[in-house]
Amino acid sequence: MTAAPARRGRPGHSLDSLLETAVAVFIERGYDATSTADLAARLGVTKAAIYHHVPSKVELLRLALDRALDALFAVTDEPGATTGRAIDRLEHVVRGSVRVLAAELPFVTLLLRVRGNSDVERAALQRRRAFDRVVTDLVRAAEEEGDVRPDVDPAVTSRLLFGTVNSLVEWYRPDGDLSAAELADALVATTFGGLRTR
Repeated sequence: MTAAPARRGRPGHSLDSLLETAVAVFIERGYDATSTADLAARLGVTKAAIYHHVPSKVELLRLALDRALDALFAVTDEPGATTGRAIDRLEHVVRGSVRVLAAELPFVTLLLRVRGNSDVERAALQRRRAFDRVVTDLVRAAEEEGDVRPDVDPAVTSRLLFGTVNSLVEWYRPDGDLSAAELADALVATTFGGLRTR
């Protein structure tokens, strides 16, 4: 899916700043409860200034969800996720997902809150399921290679692992004392300790 071509905006209001503000308001108020007038008021511009960048509120949602999903899928294409033993590739995807979450926290938070109420949300959920399948396949492959304990279903392991990753949106703050790398170290230490075969 390609992003809509960037339109020239009014000074001080790029598509990126519009998108960041929209995501913040969507998280605060909920997407359905947010109007274009609400976004314009938050930005201090007219609705026409918003429509200069995007044709509709739904396009802002699509761009925001794609930003989170594109970043997550980019991790699965990195060399660390495509070469080597499956357990190491799985660890790379987990660490990369934490990195994405820290870098794109509002966008990932919004992604985790969509429920499939529109075509855009349903498309995002379909992509999330595709990402989940990648992780499940890695868990299954690691189990077949003898590196992951075989007594837990790979789909359950995948859900538990990424349930832990996804819970970080509730409390992690990128400007806090814990860096994304330190957070990934802690998560891997606690989760992979129980996942690996002895």
